[in-house]
Amino acid sequence: MLLPSKPLVISLIGPTATGKTDLSIEIAKYFGLNIHNIDSRQIYREMDIGTAKPTKSQQREIKHFLIDIENPNKRMNVKEFQEIATKSINREIKDNLTPLLVGGSGLYMNAIIKGFKTPEAAPKAELRKKLAGLGQEECWGLLKLCDPQSANKINYADNLRTIRALEVFYSTGLPISSQQYKASPPWKVLELGLDREDLNERILYRTREMFQEGIIDETKTIIDKYGFDLPLLKTIGYEQSCKILQNILDIESAIHLTAKKTKNFAKRQRTWFRNKNNPIWLDPKNPLKDAIIKIESELT
Repeated sequence: MLLPSKPLVISLIGPTATGKTDLSIEIAKYFGLNIHNIDSRQIYREMDIGTAKPTKSQQREIKHFLIDIENPNKRMNVKEFQEIATKSINREIKDNLTPLLVGGSGLYMNAIIKGFKTPEAAPKAELRKKLAGLGQEECWGLLKLCDPQSANKINYADNLRTIRALEVFYSTGLPISSQQYKASPPWKVLELGLDREDLNERILYRTREMFQEGIIDETKTIIDKYGFDLPLLKTIGYEQSCKILQNILDIESAIHLTAKKTKNFAKRQRTWFRNKNNPIWLDPKNPLKDAIIKIESELT
């Protein structure tokens, strides 16, 4: 007896600045697909330039889901995003469409395509505020005491995940690491990867472009609306723009510091994807042609 085949879901992963957005749009146009953005920052409204969000023109050209779904002062954790994204993907599958997932947020992507389950603990605004007030250094020290396993996995500078891990511990009395498990989704996933040899040059170019396009003004608008203390302003690019507005950095210094931090972030992304994912890495010289061949082989 033949079992019914699982519906196909395509994912495109890779470090920042590799050209995933442009490639995904070309793939979507070729196959008549929509795009589901799997990005931990592009989910927030008003954060456009600094998150390299697809432009309004690109969004008119190809329909994008999971962009601009929350205000920046309302934090969305992995579990909340996973639930919204899974519903969005299943709606497309129900309409006999093949979802195309695109993003560099490894944790968010794997929560969806690998079915990693996270704790049920609901976000607690007051607790988060108190933890944020302690500062990252003290929060990190607390995490090492109550959940050393998570402390070994979470980057020291990752304030968002550190606070979430502490929030889960104080809400449930159990470490977040003991409440995570895997439940594979009911899809067949074609996992494609995109990387570039000239990534450092691409990062510097995109960083300069970001400042030319107005990230400083965008940051000022966000500050005027939500205040300097908005945690998401610690995101690379926005943090440096804040320092320009505070006369701590000049523009050229901010560009180089942003590019340096982005390069370090890209290194961590590469490590994550090579350790936790097993994508088919596309030919960087002609990734569109390679992607079409790989996708067509799955669709036939």
